[in-house]
Amino acid sequence: MHTIANRQQAEAWNDWEGIHWAEHPERYDGMMGAFNAPVFAAAGIEARDRVLDVGCGTGRTTRLAGQRAYNGNVVGIDLSAPMLERARRDAAAEGLDNVTFEQGDAQVHPFPDRGFDVLISRGGVMFFADHVAAFTHLGRALAPAGRLAFLGPQPAGPDSSYARATAALSPFLREASPASRGMGSLLDPARIRQVLAAGGFTDIEVAPVEAPMTFGAHAGEAADFLFSMGPTRHNLRDVDPGTITRVRAEVRDALAEFETAGGVCIPGAVWIVTATRQRIPSSK
Repeated sequence: MHTIANRQQAEAWNDWEGIHWAEHPERYDGMMGAFNAPVFAAAGIEARDRVLDVGCGTGRTTRLAGQRAYNGNVVGIDLSAPMLERARRDAAAEGLDNVTFEQGDAQVHPFPDRGFDVLISRGGVMFFADHVAAFTHLGRALAPAGRLAFLGPQPAGPDSSYARATAALSPFLREASPASRGMGSLLDPARIRQVLAAGGFTDIEVAPVEAPMTFGAHAGEAADFLFSMGPTRHNLRDVDPGTITRVRAEVRDALAEFETAGGVCIPGAVWIVTATRQRIPSSK
């Protein structure tokens, strides 16, 4: 990789958490899949667009962008070698020859100036060490009036459906896992607007979107998935097996409330953020 500004994140996403995502992309994509449509509606990708997918992970959104920009090209960038290996394999299997992947830190990666028309991200922009520096850098990679569309979580309230489903687990979740550090960095719409404006973007909009998040085919499978995720594994690493078994059973029972014909679906809420690269007046 080129220079890395987010060293802690690079280490984390190339360790066991990144490996788990790479081995189970269908589970993570299933959890977030209902938000793809609003992200792409906001991005407005056209056939000839040049698209950059920031924090592309295992490449689901990159591949979807490639289907839309079928006469253009799409680059997915991520810190995680295991996830990118899976992304490249899946893109090849789908025959997407207009999609490529690069391992790097998008905050400092040497993108071509004005090399992209659209920048998308399904949450990856949360993890930058310096958000203003990152968006300023990414703005230079966008063409004049280039478009930005990304997804970020809304603050999770104590009375949310997810909080209710995982109430038995919450007392054990005392700290962020290595890869999840930074997930709360862009929760406040005012901060999002401030960061993007400082990074050279205009026409900033932050819209709330709700959609079901699918965690498994049934309550038992959903509980297994939740207990395999990085934050849970990290915080339960020193908890005795008997306690873990008990808490897992309590979470499984709570998840039964959310079982549907389409699986265990818990209502989720995100921000869909759009902005435009500020036009820089030409010098005379």
